[in-house]
Amino acid sequence: MGSAPASDDVYLRPSVQTAVKLLIVGHFAVGKTTFVGALSEIRPLRTEEVMTQAGALVDDLAGTRDKTTTTVALDFGRLTLNDALVLYLFGTPGQQRFTELWQDMTRGALGALVLADTRRLDQSFEVMGVLEELGLPYAVALNDFDDAPAHDLEEVREALDLLPSTPLVRCDARDRVSSTEALIALVEYLLTRTGESRTGELEHA
Repeated sequence: MGSAPASDDVYLRPSVQTAVKLLIVGHFAVGKTTFVGALSEIRPLRTEEVMTQAGALVDDLAGTRDKTTTTVALDFGRLTLNDALVLYLFGTPGQQRFTELWQDMTRGALGALVLADTRRLDQSFEVMGVLEELGLPYAVALNDFDDAPAHDLEEVREALDLLPSTPLVRCDARDRVSSTEALIALVEYLLTRTGESRTGELEHA
């Protein structure tokens, strides 16, 4: 655990006008807790528990040899993106048995960033399917694990069957700059969708 944040980082800047709730989602062991921890300007809230053999009966542990803990409720962090905008980050559990829990967490969320692992792309389909059922827009960020195969982004887009408008970027969940850029891609996409929606409303007024 890192040192406590400076007191100036605990409170919101007086200039902040907009707070946006975003979900950080993805399958089991894709790096959501690491991502939130790398970005949060406050000490992140974590609900991790030690994994036991009992969990191996219901969770797919393939490719997660070194993982010893897992999120059982949520991760929470905060990132002030600029003087007027703050992002509240809610990291969700990745196991299928917690899907109903994070469906509730989508309430009030503007969008979601789906973390994906090229070693286990097939496990991202269920996550994206739930978001689509709930009508929550999302972007996809490939978390570059050291031992993951490198694929061209267009190949990954085709494999995930993403719409051309859905942002697809690379990131390293351990790196603050890289992770921030992934979030910015999501926020820009959400702002574009909001602008298009308002334009459509005006055209039909």
